[in-house]
Amino acid sequence: MNNEILDALSQITREKSVDRALLVETLEQGLASAVRKKHGANADVEVKFSNETGAITVALRKTVVETVEDPAFQWSLEQARKKKPDAELGDVVRIPLGIAEFGRNAIQTAKQVLIQRVREAERDKVFKEYSDKVGSLVRGVVQQVDRGNVIVKLDFSEGLLPAREQIPRSYHRQNDYVRAVVLTVDRSAKGPQVILSRTHPDFLRRLFESEVPEIAESIVEVKAVAREAGARSKISVFSTDPRVDAVGSCVGLKGSRVQSIVRELGGERIDIVPWSTDPAVFVSRALSPARVMDVKVHEDKTAIVSATVEIDSLAQLSRLMEKIEGVRDVHTVGREAS
Repeated sequence: MNNEILDALSQITREKSVDRALLVETLEQGLASAVRKKHGANADVEVKFSNETGAITVALRKTVVETVEDPAFQWSLEQARKKKPDAELGDVVRIPLGIAEFGRNAIQTAKQVLIQRVREAERDKVFKEYSDKVGSLVRGVVQQVDRGNVIVKLDFSEGLLPAREQIPRSYHRQNDYVRAVVLTVDRSAKGPQVILSRTHPDFLRRLFESEVPEIAESIVEVKAVAREAGARSKISVFSTDPRVDAVGSCVGLKGSRVQSIVRELGGERIDIVPWSTDPAVFVSRALSPARVMDVKVHEDKTAIVSATVEIDSLAQLSRLMEKIEGVRDVHTVGREAS
């Protein structure tokens, strides 16, 4: 039995990456809890585990008092001298107990405490591992799809990709590889603690960082990202080196870099906008493909823009008006709306 305990502790330490000293402490606490169930909740219990031999010693400790108020941890002088003839008031008498007398209940209680502590240690490890990775790009394998939610196997944990954080009209099958950003780490969650997202603007930002070396090397900076997942996104870039074209770096040779990101996003259209310190210029570029006629920028960082945009149908015009706040007047001329 001693060898089995040592082997079990070694296996848990190796597979779960849990500190061995923590496991030993938990094992001792579990056995002490089992002893208290039999000898009283206030019993002074001593449990020691030998890391060398695997031997477990259990003992009750009782204090010698003149008047016994709690038999769970106190003895009268007369009782104590039956066990220890030279006992005196104030002494602590140690009474060895056989582990066998507790039978399966002691082992079961110790096992439950040990399992609980291992789970807590695993959750603490996951929290420490991923709390610093919020906003970072991770890659995993789809383990399960349940009611639209996707369970992803990561390096050190499982991640949850909720339905609301998935790109519309995208499908995930078991054993598929998937990339996402760490949205948050929920320490109180019963299931997977790491919450992932493929719709957050940071996902687009991290994809560009992974595909464009100039961004990873901080030669090109991503100034802003606006995203309507599954439909259209805009990313504003600026080059710190006048010899490097920010937009060209993101597009790549024959569009290779941006097309790789578009495929990852399921065909989502991406506009790459050159950054400008002039708000009017930047707004004009950001509203492309609309042709901006006039921009009036206010001190509160709002702007009034007059622009024309080509549309294919009145339904498209209606959708456009729903998305743009502050539309006052719309005039249609042929296939153009201003």
